[in-house]
This record gives sequence, C-alpha cells and structure tokens, in this order.
Amino acid sequence: MTRVWKGQASLERRLKAINSPRAQKLLGAALFSIGDDVKNDMQDSIMRGSASGQAGGKHQHVRSKPGEPPQNESGTLHNNIEVTQPEDLVVIVASNAAHSTPLEFGTSKMAARPFARPARDKNRRPGRKKLAEAVDRIVKGAAD
Repeated sequence: MTRVWKGQASLERRLKAINSPRAQKLLGAALFSIGDDVKNDMQDSIMRGSASGQAGGKHQHVRSKPGEPPQNESGTLHNNIEVTQPEDLVVIVASNAAHSTPLEFGTSKMAARPFARPARDKNRRPGRKKLAEAVDRIVKGAAD
C-alpha cells in the first residue's frame, strides 16, 4: 500500500504544472521579457554618449573611451541588436553588426568597449525575480 501524506495530491499537481505547456509559455514570456530588457539596456548604453564634440577647436567625432560603451555613430550597432526566441525556453539577445565583437571584447589594436556584458549583468537580479514570479504564478495556478 502506498503511503499518502497530507498535501501529496496538491504537490503532485504543482509538479505536473511546472512541466505543462502553460508553464512553458509563461516561463518563455518571462525569458523574452528579460531578453528585451537586456536589449534595451544595450541600446541605451550606446545612445547615452554623444557621437560628436569639440576637440582642438574643431567639430569632429569623439570616440568612446576604453571600457566605456561604444558611442552611436551610424546607428548600425544600435539597430542590429535583436531578441529571438527559437524555443519557448531559449532566448537569444544578439548584435548582428559586424563590428559588435571587436567593440565588445577589443582587439590587439583597440581596447574593449563593452555594451552587452554590462547590460546582461545589470539584468541578472531583476531577471531572476521575473522568473521567480513566473514560477510562483504557475505553482499557485496549479493549486487552485
């Protein structure tokens, strides 16, 4: 005879709910929202700095300093950041501009001007909170 403890049925429903298609959709929506936040922060960091200024009395382009996010010059970097979701639980935030990788990581001739990793790091804690809230909704919905 299988021993049944108090609350076993409720726990089983909750565990099944976590693997349900509804749960996959809710978690996927939370992940996409997190990816969108990262994308927005990447774009904001690029747009924050001015792409031109005064240097030596002449109006000319002023580059970002090493370690700072790159500045918006042509809009190519800013406009080529996208969020895709190939599967419910997979979200990819990527910059498809050719110069994204050299800017993010630097080269032998140029120091890095990161914009993706700082955005990722900034959203780590809020992202975890969004996921926890989605799991709470799933578990509470299954218990009702």
